Amino acid sequence: MSRVGKMPLAVPKGVDVTLGGDRISVKGSLGTMAWPMNDLVTVRSENDTLLFAPANDSVAANAMSGTMRALVGNMVEGVTKGFEKRLTLVGVGYRAAAQGSKLNLQIGFSHPVSVDMPTGVKVECPTQTEIVIKGYDAQAVGQVAAEVRALRPPEPYKGKGIRYADEKITLKETKKK
Repeated sequence: MSRVGKMPLAVPKGVDVTLGGDRISVKGSLGTMAWPMNDLVTVRSENDTLLFAPANDSVAANAMSGTMRALVGNMVEGVTKGFEKRLTLVGVGYRAAAQGSKLNLQIGFSHPVSVDMPTGVKVECPTQTEIVIKGYDAQAVGQVAAEVRALRPPEPYKGKGIRYADEKITLKETKKK
């Protein structure tokens, strides 16, 4: 059986988990999330813990039990603490500014770039070269961060571009004659 699927998932105080017929929904202080249940996984609630088990002995059911446990674990963590991704702008004249649910970037193009944030995702700019993307949905936060980074990925010779705060860029040596 999946090692992740075997672990019980503790539900903290202030989080309400509802097991519907075909959906599991998690409600907390930061928001509400729902995910469709899979027929290959049985979920039951006991004393503020959720237990995930494969419905049959197939390999797919075993794998899906671990996947469902990880997804619901991310939902519980998201509605209690939330997720955040930090990006850094590296380059002369590269600037970022957050205005409401928009992120305005000046990243070396002849025009400014504006990125709209989806619902549930907030953006902050503590400094002109830092971007903090926050939200309760781990997938949405990661997707928005990847889309912002893709606007100007770090180039390999000088390292200029948008990178994750913990990302290490290996610079190439220039061609010698």
